[in-house]
Amino acid sequence: MTTHATGPLAGLTWLKRGINLGRHNARAVFGAAAIMMFVGLLPGVLQLIVLSIFKPDANGAMIVAAGANVLSIVVVSPFIGGFLRLIDATENARPASAGDIFQPLRHGGDAGRMIGFGLLMTLYYVIIGVALLTVFGDGLWDWMTKVMSLQQAAGETPIDPSQMPDAPEGLGRLLGLGSILFLFLSGVYAIGFGQVALGGRPVRNAMADGVIGTAKNLLPILLLAILVVLASIPFGLVLLLVFSIVTVVGGAIHPTLAVALIMPLYLALMVVLYVIMFGVMYYLWRDVCGPALPQGEAPPPPPASSNNHQIEL
Repeated sequence: MTTHATGPLAGLTWLKRGINLGRHNARAVFGAAAIMMFVGLLPGVLQLIVLSIFKPDANGAMIVAAGANVLSIVVVSPFIGGFLRLIDATENARPASAGDIFQPLRHGGDAGRMIGFGLLMTLYYVIIGVALLTVFGDGLWDWMTKVMSLQQAAGETPIDPSQMPDAPEGLGRLLGLGSILFLFLSGVYAIGFGQVALGGRPVRNAMADGVIGTAKNLLPILLLAILVVLASIPFGLVLLLVFSIVTVVGGAIHPTLAVALIMPLYLALMVVLYVIMFGVMYYLWRDVCGPALPQGEAPPPPPASSNNHQIEL
């Protein structure tokens, strides 16, 4: 199985398709996204419970956070694979339901390979992060420890800016180079995980496909990142305005009502973002690892399913 180079504007196409995902079987796609969102929240909730019970210091809090991240990878990776397979089914007019997201957890569902790929990617993130910190992060660990200690000491009280320690000199270079490497690794993850979940590739081969496919498509992936950043600015402002209005109106009646109104909006927003994010991931994988098309020819639109009304959540 080979990887393909796409056009420079492919990033725009991936984003547009991700936004339009679900139009063929909205109940299955959005239902599965809601399931995955709640599953993804569990490690974070467990982390908060552990922190509230044991109240560790800054170093202990970082260890708990690292453990929660590993647990999240183990728990969520099979659901990501199941969601990608569900998207592939809906885009090819095959019957699908939200419960199909559990398919990798069944016998022969390849959950082990998905978890293995997620853990291997995390290992690469750690190795690259340690390398960056070694070269550019002089004093960063001490700075972060001091900041976390100040936050724990302040509790819910805002930290006095005058008490904040000065950031280390290499922080700007670290963030800039880290952002570039994170963008590259994001492409590797999207393509490689797609190869594991949809291409049936072993973890090692999928990782190689991810590296090669990302290297061939750096320009459209960069364009995608720029579009996401630019779109998030007006989108975030609109959301801030909506949430502010709901909070003010609900709070005028009762603070509990404001929370009751905000939470459904927040959860619905998270579900929509999950659909778009993994939709973009799917289309990136499909264009890079799918059958090659003649130059200039766009992939055909997915056929409309005639039995959408029969699909149950």
